[in-house]
Amino acid sequence: MNEKPTPPFPAEKQPMPGLTERMNPRPDHGETSYKGSGRLAGKRAVITGADSGIGRAVAIAFAREGADILISYLDEHQDAMETKRLVEQEGRKALLMEGDIKTAGHCRSIIERAVNDLGGIDILVNNAAHQATFDDIGDISDEEWDLTFKVNIHAMFYLVKAAVPHMQPGASIINTASINSDKPNPTLLAYATTKGAIQNFTAGLAQMLAEKGIRANCVAPGPVWTPLIPSTMPEEAVKNFGKQVPMKRPAQPAELATAYVMLADPLSSYVSGATIAVTGGQPIL
Repeated sequence: MNEKPTPPFPAEKQPMPGLTERMNPRPDHGETSYKGSGRLAGKRAVITGADSGIGRAVAIAFAREGADILISYLDEHQDAMETKRLVEQEGRKALLMEGDIKTAGHCRSIIERAVNDLGGIDILVNNAAHQATFDDIGDISDEEWDLTFKVNIHAMFYLVKAAVPHMQPGASIINTASINSDKPNPTLLAYATTKGAIQNFTAGLAQMLAEKGIRANCVAPGPVWTPLIPSTMPEEAVKNFGKQVPMKRPAQPAELATAYVMLADPLSSYVSGATIAVTGGQPIL
């Protein structure tokens, strides 16, 4: 097994939301390691936040498993173009959809584009998120709290609501929760609160959609080395990022991709309402 980068890391601050090419070390999205086996052949997937980090790793894996992808992203054009290139390199269709998912209208446009240009939607991965670090509740502005909820949980509702009428039995919805759903970091108060809501939303959604044959699950990552880290965390936290879990390091995005593939796979037809923890040995109970 290849050795993964471990802290301490260079404490190099980036402006939000961060760029992959400026990270040191560069994240591994499975560019050279992920091998597909046709588990998602012919599927059509929408992945939010697919320009970088976990979203890019999932896009690569889905493409190598045979899926066409709509890549939803905010405004990180350079990262999004690289994800598009990696998907198309596998002979799969890759659509770019720039815009802010905090608005219901844009969320509906994402689903409409997927239906029109991919011919339908079989998999929805709600992965995009906003986070920022604060030491005191008084430092969190009303606008910051509102933004975090709009991006992290309101958008999830808008996207699912728009997608479900176009989904057939066997379709899969996968939401990115967090270890913060169960073990909230106080300096990520707004983010952690939304991640708890995502886990609850997913559990209720799985029950609501069961009769339609649509599954809903979530993945709860621990620390993952993505552009969000150097762009949203204090330098000392970046330097020691991932040290707190038993494996003493953060995950590389590639290490998350297999969980999403498993949940998207039609063979996982009895898995719904689950939270898959990918946390480097840190238990979620």
